[in-house]
Amino acid sequence: MTVPSLAAEWSIVPWMSTKAYYNDNLLLTPLPHDPTYGYWISPGVEFSGKTERLEVSGKAALDFVDYYGGEPSRFTNVFLPLTMKYRTERDEWAFTGGFTRDNTLMGELLTTGVVLRFTQRNLWTISPTWTRMVTDKLSVQSSLQFNDASYQDGLRLGLLDYQLYGGSAGFLYHLTERDDMQLAGTYTNFRTINGSFGLRAHYPGAMLSFTHIFTEDIKTTIYGGPKFLSSTSQSGGITQSSRDTIWVYGMGLTKEFENSSIQFTIGREIFPLGVGLLVQTDRIGMLASYTLSESVMASFDASGYFVTGATSLAGGSLFPNSNLLYLTPKLTWKFSERWKLDASYTYGWRDGETLAAPTMSNAMVLMLTYYPLKISVGN
Repeated sequence: MTVPSLAAEWSIVPWMSTKAYYNDNLLLTPLPHDPTYGYWISPGVEFSGKTERLEVSGKAALDFVDYYGGEPSRFTNVFLPLTMKYRTERDEWAFTGGFTRDNTLMGELLTTGVVLRFTQRNLWTISPTWTRMVTDKLSVQSSLQFNDASYQDGLRLGLLDYQLYGGSAGFLYHLTERDDMQLAGTYTNFRTINGSFGLRAHYPGAMLSFTHIFTEDIKTTIYGGPKFLSSTSQSGGITQSSRDTIWVYGMGLTKEFENSSIQFTIGREIFPLGVGLLVQTDRIGMLASYTLSESVMASFDASGYFVTGATSLAGGSLFPNSNLLYLTPKLTWKFSERWKLDASYTYGWRDGETLAAPTMSNAMVLMLTYYPLKISVGN
């Protein structure tokens, strides 16, 4: 019997950053408000280890944040993600998950484009997967998912804790050296777990995706399929039910140049919101980067969101449509081996059915990061 090598190569990369922040309309509100400004202090460490069959990587990071002005607050963000993979000749078991304590501005805004309240969120995620290679071209795959989200002082702010769990199963087929096809059945269950308004929803579905490599520098992925959404809400002793069919889709195209890269994405997904609702988010994005010199890089990130209620049950009424746009140019200067300076500006724009006129925001960030020596241990 052959025993796989247990010799591991480990690396630890610590860092420390400090950030100055300014935003003249943090929540994109049409109501009278003052600018918000503040600072972040963010220590962290990334780690990774690898043997012949096992790979482990993760991060432990903190943000100590003080805000003043329009949205004064003091809070601490915590990030503890973990990824593991174990391989045999034909099988791969993987795990992604961890704990995140962030805020609705970071967590929900980046996925749904919408933030309705500003507070901290605790999020536990667990997602194990299994892949079995049947032949050189055919693999079967399965996965599970569990999310548990809770909000600090949520009920007072109108935010509801929720749980989401589900899974998928399907196959991956290598059509050619440049083409892959994947077909999977999916299932998701969502429920709020506190508050006077309760929403329960489950949505089985199917997903078909194609990946094509045009050249070494150009790659695209296209996917899509239906979700059959069944929802039940309870409020004030009244129970309502509905059934909806939502088509989700996505496409990504990446092109690498000698000194630059550009990526286009478009997609539609179903996401939970802290107010106890499911929303349908259509997103279009573009990310471009250009290396100006050995130490200076420029990038530009543009994202547009079109958000509607995923179900006709949203507290007894439809979720108001919202359109959002974010534009972020950024400049990064690595002026020494261990020091880096980032400067960015973000323009935010929001319009919707409940707004008499669009609202706008201007945000500026200046961040200095220090990287001590990388620690490597190997046998």
